[in-house]
Amino acid sequence: MPPTPSPTPIEVFVHTGPAEGWQILAALGPLAVLLGALVAGVIGWRTLKQKAEADNRAEWWKRTQWALDAVYSGDKKRGTIGLKVLKVLGESELAGAGELAVLQAASEKPLGQAAHPVRRSPHALPAQVEPRQVFDEDDRALQIAAAQLREVTDRRLGKLTPAWVKALAREQPPSHTD
Repeated sequence: MPPTPSPTPIEVFVHTGPAEGWQILAALGPLAVLLGALVAGVIGWRTLKQKAEADNRAEWWKRTQWALDAVYSGDKKRGTIGLKVLKVLGESELAGAGELAVLQAASEKPLGQAAHPVRRSPHALPAQVEPRQVFDEDDRALQIAAAQLREVTDRRLGKLTPAWVKALAREQPPSHTD
């Protein structure tokens, strides 16, 4: 008898061909989900940032409105405080060129009074004193605060501040003892 041949291993080759389109998409699914989540996160973060900035601007304007009301209230002490608040608000990064122009306008009247003093009648002063501007302490404190605000707005707007405004801004406000 002839020897039986030993069984040879059967080699089976399964040829599947190129991947179907849906198989490629299915494999990329987790990547697409990750990319979608990343885009949504960036959009959400930007939205929150814009909302926070809008809220900060709204609060900045509320404070500015309060300070402007104080400046134009007719009360010199309250006006001085208002100008000091406007100076602080002028330093804020929330104040753009338009906002700084509004703040600068608030300093014009007190600075105009300091630049062009209204002289009293010579008849109202003693004979030995020359006619000159006579400001009370509250007037001068208001003018100094206006000069300090003007320095801030000029610096932020890239404008030159007149020397007399700089000198006025360096003055010490008179003491208010009430």
